[in-house]
Amino acid sequence: MVTRPAHQAEPLCRLIEAAGGRPYRLPLLEIAPPEHPPAGLDRLEEYHMAIFISPNAVEWGIALIRERGDLPPGLQLATVGRGSAARLEKLLGRKPDICAPPPFNSEALLTNSGMQKLANRNIIVFRGNGGRELLAETLRSRGATVEYCEVYRRACPKIEPAEVKRAWEQGKIDIITITSGEGLRNLVERTGAANHGWLFQTPLVLINRRLAALARELGFRQQLLISREASDSAMIDAIARWAVQQTTS
Repeated sequence: MVTRPAHQAEPLCRLIEAAGGRPYRLPLLEIAPPEHPPAGLDRLEEYHMAIFISPNAVEWGIALIRERGDLPPGLQLATVGRGSAARLEKLLGRKPDICAPPPFNSEALLTNSGMQKLANRNIIVFRGNGGRELLAETLRSRGATVEYCEVYRRACPKIEPAEVKRAWEQGKIDIITITSGEGLRNLVERTGAANHGWLFQTPLVLINRRLAALARELGFRQQLLISREASDSAMIDAIARWAVQQTTS
């Protein structure tokens, strides 16, 4: 089961098919415009650095910036993941000034030398609605002034529990890929308690240990596999390792 938003799921689905698997598409999140005008877009010249949390933050953020003009020439750009960096380079023709090292998360970004001495630095963080506070809290503790610019919002698509159960009964769901805590919660809540018996016994591929802890908290009892990073290639590697286990056990 591939649970990425519909517009981002196909690369992983193609990798699964190329490896001989059959993807079952069930988006657990959809990306929509923000309900209110994002803060900070009309004051970009006041910031020293812009951080883009995700490829969606890059996509929506750059589109909204261009509606109002363009990026100030002296603004430093930072990204958390490689997907965000690649998308930024495609849209702007320039690489980010700062990018997180492996495993390409907020904790890794904070180890970069350019993220240490931030006294009197104004930083704007492009993201969706909500999310972890670790990045902003740490930057503030290092002397920066941090403002969020929420350029999109996450919503849950309609999920038909009966259809998901039927797919499982037909052998179409052997393992589930999960890339966010919100998506994992949507899966548990929207499939309904009647499906938890088989759902909690299905292996998961997750992108970090925080998601693994959440999965256990929600009730998953089957094998939890953690990919080395959030990329599609890392997730297909984790799925491949699981598949080998099934054939040798």
